Amino acid sequence: MIEFNSENNFQLSKPNEVTKWLQQVIQNEDCSLGELSFVFCSDDFLHNINVEFLGHDTFTDIITFDYSLATELHGEIYISTDRVKENSVLLGHTMVDELHRVMVHGVLHLCGFKDKTKGESRKMRELENNALSQRIFLKR
Repeated sequence: MIEFNSENNFQLSKPNEVTKWLQQVIQNEDCSLGELSFVFCSDDFLHNINVEFLGHDTFTDIITFDYSLATELHGEIYISTDRVKENSVLLGHTMVDELHRVMVHGVLHLCGFKDKTKGESRKMRELENNALSQRIFLKR
């Protein structure tokens, strides 16, 4: 089950289609879906989580809390829509594309992928790009 919640006024467009897409990404990585919650929030909300739970006094676009059981994915993914919007402008992407990249990034972390080294980051970006290319619901 995938849930979408908001701590600000953000509304995810096409949540059913996004759910199906993320389920396919999870399946493609030989994992199964348990309970996954996305929480869309402001920079300040996510900054507070970053300080309180991770001890990092920085802004970020995503924080993923992994409660998975082997390959059954369970977790909470917090996404700053402020940061995603700003990054989409800086990177020349649409807000939707950047949001989906961040969402699938969190899911890939739950699937066991890391991005601490250059090699891991390259692999993560490759997986993100592949997943983004599978978003048939946006091509209608």
